[in-house]
Amino acid sequence: MKLGQALILISSIFASEAFVASNRPARNTFSLYSTETVSDAATEKREMAKKKLFGLIGKKPFEDEGYEDPILADPTTKEPLTLTSTGVLLGGQASSSSVKILLKSNDNTFQGKSNTYYNLLADFSLEKIEGKSASDDTSNIASAALNSLLVFVPPPLRGALSQGTSVIPMRDLFTNPTVSFAYERGWRQGFAAAGFPGADKEYEMVREYFAPLNPDVVVDMSCATGLFTRRLAKGNDYKRVIACDYSDSMLTEARRRIEADPDLKSDKCSTKLDLVRCDVGNIPMKSESLPALHAGAAMHCWPDLDAALSEIYRCLIPGGRYFASTFLAEYFRNVAMTDGDSINSQAFQYFKSPEELKELLVRNGFESDKVDVEVLGTSCAIIRAEK
Repeated sequence: MKLGQALILISSIFASEAFVASNRPARNTFSLYSTETVSDAATEKREMAKKKLFGLIGKKPFEDEGYEDPILADPTTKEPLTLTSTGVLLGGQASSSSVKILLKSNDNTFQGKSNTYYNLLADFSLEKIEGKSASDDTSNIASAALNSLLVFVPPPLRGALSQGTSVIPMRDLFTNPTVSFAYERGWRQGFAAAGFPGADKEYEMVREYFAPLNPDVVVDMSCATGLFTRRLAKGNDYKRVIACDYSDSMLTEARRRIEADPDLKSDKCSTKLDLVRCDVGNIPMKSESLPALHAGAAMHCWPDLDAALSEIYRCLIPGGRYFASTFLAEYFRNVAMTDGDSINSQAFQYFKSPEELKELLVRNGFESDKVDVEVLGTSCAIIRAEK
């Protein structure tokens, strides 16, 4: 909203209040928040104007009294989280300055910032007591992510990334142009070799699969740099998109790309977009709260598949849908043989067949007749599962 529009809206609110004030007994004070009315219609008009104003240029209601998030939960107890914040939020999103947000359950306190993400991996109060930092494990996480991405980096450059001392993963993982190329551009090049349809086509497949549910909320699990997160948000098909990842480096880069995307900053984008740091094996969301969850090129990177898939099943509402894409093992073997490089077998989960993937989902709650695994090309598996 432009400043001029905001001022006009403020003037209309005060004009409405002044009209009401002129038709009731005189008093010494005047309050913008008065609940005295001349008619129900006048009350409704003023309240709608106020909500519109405060939703765009003022304080959100939860900043004072707290707001229980309808989706997010304590990762340990699964109790609801109440959000409180300080600062001013603009346009439904945070202002450019950082707004601290506390997420509290009965037992734990977590924190986040409006210009980064909610950290639901570590209890904030416990960190303060023990003198720990939520980013202490960043180096290990970044190193693992970097190793996982090497398969998409052109062979002549792998040595510099994996062995060279000039690259510090914690600092350079996603500021390094080569790694940035390897991840997002990999959808158009390296991933294509496995049969992946490309990010735009996969987004349309996701959108089509979720469409019958008309979901208000979609989760983008293991969002990485937000390749699909941005598409899900810009489509304006959902009221809220929650992007999740384990790595703070990934989420930091995802936020940077979101902030740099003019389509996500325009008035045309009405989707609320949240970034959450979490573990897919212990999802910080309420049971039966999600209508739709997407995981693009992610499952082969999850260390505990049973924990992850059972958690996804728990979070989905009855009839909720899960869409995922992943690699079959054949792709990694072919890359290793072609390049003559030794790929760390521990960097990925190796899925031998679509039948193995289907069995994984059935073992963790999904019914067999509601799970479909399609193979595209030689090694791209597309999973559609309904709870």
